[in-house]
Amino acid sequence: MQLADRLKPLQTNVFADMDRAKAQAQAAGKPIIDLSLGSSDLPTAPHVLAAIATALQDSSTHGYSLFHSTRPFRETAAAWYTQKFGVPVDPETEVLLLIGSQEGTAHLPLAVLNPGDFALLTDPGYPSHAGGVHLANGQIYTMPLLAENQFLPDFAAIPSVVLAQARMMVLSYPHNPTTAQASLAFWQEAVAFCQQHDLVLVHDFPYGDVTYTGQPAPSVLQADRDKSVSVEFFSMSKSYNMGGFRVGYAIGNATLIQALRQIKANVDFNQYRGIVQGAIAALSGPQDLVQHTIDTFRQRRDAFVAALESAGWQVSKPNATQYLWLKLPEPWAADSIAFCVKLVEATGVALAPGRGFGKHGEGYVRVALVQEIPTLLSAVEKLVGFLAERR
Repeated sequence: MQLADRLKPLQTNVFADMDRAKAQAQAAGKPIIDLSLGSSDLPTAPHVLAAIATALQDSSTHGYSLFHSTRPFRETAAAWYTQKFGVPVDPETEVLLLIGSQEGTAHLPLAVLNPGDFALLTDPGYPSHAGGVHLANGQIYTMPLLAENQFLPDFAAIPSVVLAQARMMVLSYPHNPTTAQASLAFWQEAVAFCQQHDLVLVHDFPYGDVTYTGQPAPSVLQADRDKSVSVEFFSMSKSYNMGGFRVGYAIGNATLIQALRQIKANVDFNQYRGIVQGAIAALSGPQDLVQHTIDTFRQRRDAFVAALESAGWQVSKPNATQYLWLKLPEPWAADSIAFCVKLVEATGVALAPGRGFGKHGEGYVRVALVQEIPTLLSAVEKLVGFLAERR
């Protein structure tokens, strides 16, 4: 049987690779401390679960859910955005419900790219951003994110020959995996650059609330208030601990929303209406759970960083996301995948290798702070012991 060539670039994935390593370690009898996935261990709010539970008893929610049935959600999302960022939003033409924001980043290239067109992606970056481009038979130009540039791309370094064939740029701040943040001034620069070069500006925005500065991260729509080139993807997974429910939405340029809606109409319907009612309850209900989530991850960050520093490992304390981006000591910096595989084999501690997020992620590992503090401190002890034994 012969399969499509477009599958070839999708054969390796950082999460799938680590899943195999974790399974092998577990089969060998190692208890696993899994810090490799950013799946929150915190519970969904009771009032959200109550809304879903109530919907289960309503037979009108049991059928297919097409675009017009999502109007209450789109109105809620538009109101939430306007209140949070001061940007007016039309719920009919500028919002689209998604089965998680990853659906949007994977499907939008099908609406924007012709075969051979370039998409400008960050390196390191989230793997699904590249997957959508490959499925659309597009080409990828990677913009290096370097520590000396605060993990922000250098737009001036993009070759003119690439820009001539480029149709979209994908950014994501606060950034996974580096934890970097971008200012409103950066977004204004990015919008102006994309307007100049006729690029669609895609902002993957799942960590907008998970900041430790007392303020949410800026939305790209604050820099592109007319929504001239921009679309933003928001997820309910991080702010509201609803990862398994798969709810997100696109918001922004009406032409892009309509194009994504066309793709969606040919690929899937929406998720169960009861889940959507839960998402409405999350966005419109009390927001104290969001602050509790932020406070919890701040405490975990502080405990993990303090434990590493007491062991002599200097760490930059992030101001956003639920991750740490740790630079590996020599000689492990040359092969983060080998480090993570050997670490989980020897200790049961699973981290995400930086190389899995792009070649400029090599030399780093990502730690997801998705366990309680005693478990995180145990992971630090095992990690430090592993390094000490192999120096």
